[in-house]
Amino acid sequence: MRNCLFFLLMFCTFSGFAQVRDKKLVQFSGVIMNRDSNTVVPYVTIANVTGRDQYFSANYKGYFSFVANEGDTLLFTAVGYRKEGVVIPVGLSDNKYTILMKMKQEVINLPGVRVYPWASTDEFKKEFMTMKFADDDLEIAKKNVSRESLASMIASLPRDGGEMQSFNFQNNHNRLTSRNFNQRLANPLLNPFAWGAFIEQIIQGDKSRGQ
Repeated sequence: MRNCLFFLLMFCTFSGFAQVRDKKLVQFSGVIMNRDSNTVVPYVTIANVTGRDQYFSANYKGYFSFVANEGDTLLFTAVGYRKEGVVIPVGLSDNKYTILMKMKQEVINLPGVRVYPWASTDEFKKEFMTMKFADDDLEIAKKNVSRESLASMIASLPRDGGEMQSFNFQNNHNRLTSRNFNQRLANPLLNPFAWGAFIEQIIQGDKSRGQ
């Protein structure tokens, strides 16, 4: 029984090799273009999927050329493009086969990625536990109109045009009021001490004449 299986396996193997040898070799060449823009697609990978793991690559101009067999199936793959396949016809009159391969560009929507500044879950928990939450709008408004905040702004911010006008008007008013008040006190007719000194001078003058 084992001998029968061995001979059957050898027969299938030799049959496969015989079929490969019977296939005609052709020089498979071509250029790969973008179907929408008619521009070249560089560095496309070309795989021969007919029973063999053979891989070829197009150059930066999209050109490729390699030896294959008639009836082989070639698969063209590139990042951002749909896969395209082609079969080399059987019974070619020449040992060359040239094609213009057009590949369809494919848009791939990748899922969004959110980057966090924490290296691990433990670090995130630590940062979260020590986090200071920001004040809401009401608390911010209360802080802006507090007595300390207003005093600090008054001391640091310069006066605008309206404030300077009011300040100058108040200073002029105070200066005029003070000047009139000092004039009333300095008037000797209204000063009792001045009258006393004047009377004293008169008395001293009368005494000097009597002598």
